[in-house]
Amino acid sequence: MRRLYTSLPLKMKCFSRYLPYIFRPPNTILSSSCHTEGLDVKIRWNHFTAAGRKKNTDIISTVEFNSTGEFLATGDKGGRVVIFQREQENKNQPHRRGEYNVYSTFQSHEPEFDYLKSLEIEEKINKIRWLPQQNAAYFLLSTNDKTVKLWKVSERDKRPEGYNLKDEDGRIRDPCTITSLRVPVLRPMDLMVEATPRRVFSNAHTYHINSISVNSDYETYMSADDLRINLWNLEITNRSFNIVDIKPTNMEELTEVITAAEFHPHNCNTFVYSSSKGTIRLCDMRSSALCDNHSKLFEEPEDPSNRSFFSEIISSISDVKFNHSGRYIMTRDYLTVKVWDLNMENRPIETYQVHDYLRSKLCSLYENDCIFDKFESVWNGSDSVIMTGSYNNFFRMFDRNTKRDVTLEASRENSKPRAILKPRKVCVGGKRRKDEISVDSLDFSKKILHTAWHPSENIIAVAATNNLYIFQDKVN
Repeated sequence: MRRLYTSLPLKMKCFSRYLPYIFRPPNTILSSSCHTEGLDVKIRWNHFTAAGRKKNTDIISTVEFNSTGEFLATGDKGGRVVIFQREQENKNQPHRRGEYNVYSTFQSHEPEFDYLKSLEIEEKINKIRWLPQQNAAYFLLSTNDKTVKLWKVSERDKRPEGYNLKDEDGRIRDPCTITSLRVPVLRPMDLMVEATPRRVFSNAHTYHINSISVNSDYETYMSADDLRINLWNLEITNRSFNIVDIKPTNMEELTEVITAAEFHPHNCNTFVYSSSKGTIRLCDMRSSALCDNHSKLFEEPEDPSNRSFFSEIISSISDVKFNHSGRYIMTRDYLTVKVWDLNMENRPIETYQVHDYLRSKLCSLYENDCIFDKFESVWNGSDSVIMTGSYNNFFRMFDRNTKRDVTLEASRENSKPRAILKPRKVCVGGKRRKDEISVDSLDFSKKILHTAWHPSENIIAVAATNNLYIFQDKVN
């Protein structure tokens, strides 16, 4: 039975030449060891930094492990994708197990302008999704607000030499000077990682894309915007099929928008999407080509005593994910994480309070627009622990088996070599203890919106604005 973790050694490396944004310390993870007392945390981290970037373009906007966990991809507001590769285990340096270093960096999207609508299209990467590896190359999907791209990432360590019609500098030779034929050969060269766009899927969304999800058949994927969900074949770029359309004939009658969507991990005909009203709809593509009529509707009745001006805003779901078996759905709204059983539609089977102490601060959060922040949540590899972000660079972990939870802080200021970090606690009122932080002292500009969990090990990635923290469990 898994419990929430304790200790990690710390190490730092600088790769400022290679990375366009800061990759800073980690602060904790889960472990299979049991602890009955408070949770002490040692950390291990890599640090990457660079200067001269355009303001705010280095803010990380998505984080995603591939299916094996060997690679970790991040996207930022500047349209860049940075891929990290995990180092191989070294018996002579066991403390380096699990470290991730820069593997490739490329520009995925550029800013565009829609002249027909007088609309600027940002280069910000909204989502990244890896495709299962089929050969020596790696493939991933990245999307901004309007365009999805399929990228191939491959390695090259040989170069051809001995052309007949080209000289060594690549210039075309005069055919009259060719007196003999040569057989081209491959010569070893320094390893080069190349990222090339293989497909560009565009002109299918009127509104901003918020989700992409690869189907379990690995031939299709879906992209979702505020009002529509489209189904694509990975080999066809000029045509997609609209499978959900909630746009009303009269836009004044619009009452909700699509906020997230995901395919079932095993059934290629099943998917879910969430809405700004706090509902989750399960759809089956076998029943109809257009899935406007859902198969199941998951919605929790609202308690009238808790009704307020902000109820509809904070009930909007920002993330929805199936667990690995496909039996349960996890949703994140502004204040809570909920787990739903596919066989029970009327209420969630589990509800976890992420930062309920902010309920009294909703008015000020509305004024500074923080109430509209979209937090993500993730399962661990065994679906026994849930992780999600909060403010003040806090992130929360909930153990579903023991019902224990912990708040941890991803902060460079608190990260020193061999330091032990204790769980953070927020004081709502009354006398504040020495190790607690007052709710009035929280920094709402520091927030963890994007997180990812290694598919099989206790390694997590946490994005805090322009900082990326990678954590792993204790090395024995």
